[in-house]
Amino acid sequence: MDWLIEPFRHVFMQHALLAAVLVGVTCAVLGVHVVQRRMAFIGDALAHTTLPGLVIAHLFGWSLSLGGFGAALATGLLIGWASRRHAVKEDAAIGVVFTGMFALGVLLMSRTRSYRDLTHMLFGNVLGVTTEDLWFIGGVAAVVLLCLAIFHKELELTACDPTHAEVIGLRSDRMRFLLLGLLALAVVTGIQTVGVILTNALLITPAATAALLSDRMPWRMLLGALLATACSVAGLTLSYVAETSSGAAIVLCCTAAFMAAYAARSASHRLRPTASIPVTKDKPNKVAMAEEVSRCN
Repeated sequence: MDWLIEPFRHVFMQHALLAAVLVGVTCAVLGVHVVQRRMAFIGDALAHTTLPGLVIAHLFGWSLSLGGFGAALATGLLIGWASRRHAVKEDAAIGVVFTGMFALGVLLMSRTRSYRDLTHMLFGNVLGVTTEDLWFIGGVAAVVLLCLAIFHKELELTACDPTHAEVIGLRSDRMRFLLLGLLALAVVTGIQTVGVILTNALLITPAATAALLSDRMPWRMLLGALLATACSVAGLTLSYVAETSSGAAIVLCCTAAFMAAYAARSASHRLRPTASIPVTKDKPNKVAMAEEVSRCN
């Protein structure tokens, strides 16, 4: 067991583990809502469109994390505003804002003389997390998880049945903007650890894996958080032993967990006996109709 404990005797590995767990749990719990609303592409867009905010913050000597958050928040608000009246479909709005913001970041980056200070934000540097970074990541995790706990029922209802939510007085667009703001916060902390390119995997993969294992959202959140924690430990350990990228190792562990869950679910479906209900061609199956109505209600 020494090979498992050895990496975490170093202070920088302890910081990396704590940061990875905080980011992984936050992204996994938030990712359940993202997967439920089929918003996976938005997470990827927010991760990439932080680039102009990072470059502007670098040019003026501001905090890179705050610059990335500002750009991600602006992207989320633009996407929500463009698609709120359904005049533009959401995927089209994401594509337009995503490419525009990313192109702006590349243009601004061409004005800088050095790419070195931005490289760790693009590809992640979990091993370089400081104590100040941990306070920032922990604060963001607390804010995101607290908001999700307070507005859990509202977020779930507006995702499953927005029409009913509007009837009882809930504003679906406000809940959507809230989710986009929380996504912006989570994306910035994810960039700190695994970078722009791999942040979306932490948002989607643990949540998608949990969706294969449970149909209830609370259980999905718990399973996603546990999976993110286990993959963070495994990824950091493997990266230390094999001397590879820590962020990539964490995400690959998440991918391996998803593939294992998918294989197990497929095997269980093949082994499960299927009950056939005889249905006549002339008469409707009243039992099946009653079950369908009760399921809808």
